Amino acid sequence: MTFENSIIVETSSGLGLEIFVPFGSPLFRYGEGEEIMVYTSMAVKEDGISLYGFHNRETLELFELLITVSGIGAKGAMSILSTLSPSELKQAIAFEDAKEISRANGVGKKTAERLILELKDKVGRLEGSTDSTSFAEDLSADGPGALSAEDERAEAVRALLALGYSKSEAFRAVSQVTEDGLSCELYIKKALKYLF
Repeated sequence: MTFENSIIVETSSGLGLEIFVPFGSPLFRYGEGEEIMVYTSMAVKEDGISLYGFHNRETLELFELLITVSGIGAKGAMSILSTLSPSELKQAIAFEDAKEISRANGVGKKTAERLILELKDKVGRLEGSTDSTSFAEDLSADGPGALSAEDERAEAVRALLALGYSKSEAFRAVSQVTEDGLSCELYIKKALKYLF
């Protein structure tokens, strides 16, 4: 697989560096002559040295975690990060959604399952404390009274799961509903708009 998404960055000394970046990266928005900061990872092989670049430290850290998984090299990791945003990837790992990860070019179901197995403890709980985090925790809570104020959102996710959507699809759709304090039915109705 040839990965062709790259940018050329000129250092202050005039040295031009080709840096491979995920498809759709915000780094593509910079024009010639603009100052840019790129978080990079270097891969040294017999046939050459490659630089992989990211717009923030979180994506770089995810890339470096991905390449520790057997069967996923730098190009496979870039394919995954071109297909899924860091938050989508973390959700897919947290919800053990191999189907979502295997959407990436060159990543099969077995590789996606191995990735989940190897990274689930390393990625841990979803970061970026948002309202969606609390209802992700609600989904794993057991017993009556275990649910928090995000009860209606969590119920909406469960209902979408019952309708056959994957965990990450259901979670992402309900996360995109910005209103708070709605009934479960309204969350479902609004979330369904993001699934079609």
